[in-house]
Amino acid sequence: MTRRIVVAGVVSLYVSVGLEEFPVRYSSSSSPRWIATGVSGAAGHIARVLSTLGDDVRLCTVFGRDLPGLGIAAELGRYGLLGPGVVEGPESSVGVALVDPDGHRMGLPHLTPVNTVPYPVNLLEANAHGADLLVLTNARFVRELVEPASRLGIPIAVDVHLVSDLDGEYNRPWLDAATIVFCSDERLPDPPEVWVRRLFARYPRCRLAGVGLGARGALLATREGTLVRVRAVAPRGVVNTTGAGDALFATFLHFWCETGDPVRALRLAVLHAGWKVGDLNSFTTSLTLEELSALDVSHPPDTVVGRWDS
Repeated sequence: MTRRIVVAGVVSLYVSVGLEEFPVRYSSSSSPRWIATGVSGAAGHIARVLSTLGDDVRLCTVFGRDLPGLGIAAELGRYGLLGPGVVEGPESSVGVALVDPDGHRMGLPHLTPVNTVPYPVNLLEANAHGADLLVLTNARFVRELVEPASRLGIPIAVDVHLVSDLDGEYNRPWLDAATIVFCSDERLPDPPEVWVRRLFARYPRCRLAGVGLGARGALLATREGTLVRVRAVAPRGVVNTTGAGDALFATFLHFWCETGDPVRALRLAVLHAGWKVGDLNSFTTSLTLEELSALDVSHPPDTVVGRWDS
């Protein structure tokens, strides 16, 4: 059965630039190792991953009719994601990702053009009709949609990315409303096992808590006490880690909605993210369900299941 998933957030035109090293040394002119251009942004990447895996995706986003917006529209159209959830803004979001030879990246998202565009609540509600899941990214223009969306009776998922404070004012609406919460471990004040325990205690709606661990893989906890750890695997090596967290999050959501099995969902999510980081344009390439299933046979990641409440 095809799942209907609404994704709300930013879609950007991105340029990834291969650097020799960090920090970047000043020069009036320098040739990059490589340059790759594509459409990304958290919502754009998540929507593409879900669509490629076979979900019915309704994308709620904002971009303009400027030059970047024309590219965004063309790319979304190719993937069947240019639908009634798109709102026209004065300009489009663009971004740059600087990437070193080890795949480490520094993202420079320019979100100002879409941050203050009011997204109509009734348009989100119309797109949410019949949906199985709402993915509400923590983009600024989505913030005002979270509370009304929480009254629709549809599970909500969010990736709060570089979160560092469970009581931070900005992310609180999403954390209050979400059933599924993902984040990166990069700025966590506690070990991930402690963080998920605190998350469950602070936010009673949360049922599943995932933490991306970068080169160490990922961790997932359920409110019932299960703790899943999956070690990272990179079948094609590591070239560009831009968007790895989005791929992890989106792939987990697909398989969780399909099977309700958090162990299988996290294993395939880590595998998909590990495959994607082997590409120069990691946010523009995704595996189909059949391709990912075959990769799971040839490169199964190490998985350990335990308890966080013992």
